[in-house]
Amino acid sequence: MKKLGTLKKMVLLCLCLCTLLPLAGCGEAKMAQRQVFAMDTIMTLTAYGHNAERGLTAAQGVIQSMNDMLDPDIETSTTYAINHANGGNVSVSGQVANMLSTAQTVYKQSGGALDLTIYPVIQKWGFDSGRYYVPTDEELWEDLVRRGFDKMVLTSFPSSGSYAVSFPAGTAISFGAVAKGCASDNAINAMRNVGVKSGIVSLGGNVQTLGLKPDGSFWNVAVQDPNNTASYVGVLSVGQTAVVTSGTYQRFFIQNGKTYHHLINPESGRPINNTLKSVTIVTEDGTLADCLSTAMFVLGQSKALNYWRQYGGFDMVLVNTDNEVICTKGLIEKFTLTNNSYTLRYVE
Repeated sequence: MKKLGTLKKMVLLCLCLCTLLPLAGCGEAKMAQRQVFAMDTIMTLTAYGHNAERGLTAAQGVIQSMNDMLDPDIETSTTYAINHANGGNVSVSGQVANMLSTAQTVYKQSGGALDLTIYPVIQKWGFDSGRYYVPTDEELWEDLVRRGFDKMVLTSFPSSGSYAVSFPAGTAISFGAVAKGCASDNAINAMRNVGVKSGIVSLGGNVQTLGLKPDGSFWNVAVQDPNNTASYVGVLSVGQTAVVTSGTYQRFFIQNGKTYHHLINPESGRPINNTLKSVTIVTEDGTLADCLSTAMFVLGQSKALNYWRQYGGFDMVLVNTDNEVICTKGLIEKFTLTNNSYTLRYVE
């Protein structure tokens, strides 16, 4: 009886594994999954194949290392060093240099829609701490005058492979608009380096894939419904890429009947007020996707589409206040509308 019970458990376990694997039979691909809390986000890491567990360990290590390196409240972090350099040079890693360079490019191309130096404004609103507060115009101006992303100097030393960065004295930055995108890039690379060929990481509003599903089919990534976060507006069918969303529903508070969300206009220091409810960016570069999702939201529907037409290199899904879903033409074969509360339109 003992052997029979063990056999039944083994059969049930095999059946369960088969239902969890995306169209792959038992023994075709092993799946490993774990959750990690970092960057103020619950992250889900999934890998397939014989090296799956090693891949997750490597990815988790990279994410934790980046969390410690970028947390502005940790005195040994790179961000803390930058914010307390008083205008001096700070040595930074290649990862940090890449984030700063990518963010600065988007900053320039978008006319300042993405600005990592509005961190003091974010702090004043309490979006970093959860101690929410509605500041006055005077209080915001005190922090807005400290912006200095346009004056950042990033220096490369090719002989040593090192980098240094400097900002004007009094400027303080946060990598909140780019860190998860870079973390997903590096987590995927860490999986790949130990032999994982199929995997997916979900870091809050950031999803990034490695290869295809074990059975060779595309990944299905849902685009959340801003009006009902328990549902979604549609599904993207993608290969190896990053899918990053910024939306008003992700972080907000309500005071005196008014809603304040975390997507801040760098010019006014107040939550951006336009016709967009969410922006989803699709491109292979997770770091770039993270930067663009914020910048395109701040720009608004018309200017975001103009940016896409001018610079290209990515596709996007815009959800607006008219319950319209707007997709760029590269997603014609990849996006399926699944919510009849919305209408779908493609643009060129």
